[in-house]
Amino acid sequence: MANISVRFYSNCLRRFTTFNMYLPNDIREDEPNESEYANRPIKTLFLLHGYTGDADNWVPWYLADKYNFAVVIPNGENSFWLDGISTGHAFCKFLGEELTEYVRRVFGLAKTKEDTYIMGLSMGGFGALHTALYYPNKFGHATALSPALIVHEVANLKEGEGNVIANYEYFRECFGDPAKVLESDNNPEKLIKKIKAEGKKCPEIYMACGFDDNLLEPNREFHKFLESEGIEHTYIEDEGKHDMEFWSRYVLKFIPMMFE
Repeated sequence: MANISVRFYSNCLRRFTTFNMYLPNDIREDEPNESEYANRPIKTLFLLHGYTGDADNWVPWYLADKYNFAVVIPNGENSFWLDGISTGHAFCKFLGEELTEYVRRVFGLAKTKEDTYIMGLSMGGFGALHTALYYPNKFGHATALSPALIVHEVANLKEGEGNVIANYEYFRECFGDPAKVLESDNNPEKLIKKIKAEGKKCPEIYMACGFDDNLLEPNREFHKFLESEGIEHTYIEDEGKHDMEFWSRYVLKFIPMMFE
């Protein structure tokens, strides 16, 4: 697998930014790739980090080689992968428009929604769901591991309040006015209803959350919401916490389900 770091100017972020990229199928005489997927067109997975994270790969390389997909890993800072209210914080547009078009134009990848996947953990899990639902014509598949589905919590925040993660001003920067967030496009539930109203096809959704994860209840509520809206999806609860041990286990489970 080839490793690439790309630095380019982002108009959405108003600065230079970098993303990491992993390309499969180096041709090795001593270890030929005999996978049945090796010769099909390369698919592309956009991989999103969580709160306080950065552009680091947590998908085992052998899976990318086996199923023949590239991994694109942007840096979303602590943005919740949303278009913040201040200049230079349009992270949703950066991911769903600017970066995908750049990867398509420069590397010839992610040309169709069927070949374009997105996966994230925690804050990145929210970002994977939200981005795929905001751009349903670009992303065909979204996987969310312990997604931080906190829009209802944000909606109840009052000025001067916060939680153990951040203060009111942070959530307002990411989500906009908390009092209006449930009716905004920053709410994945509204995006689902919008997709249905416009007669578009919803991306394929995979979700998993641990029994001991403090985000379990909002994940259950979103699962129930998807069921009530008739959205087919895969939702799994299992032993585990909000940690890399759980996420690594479900990467190994979901990658074959997504790419076979």
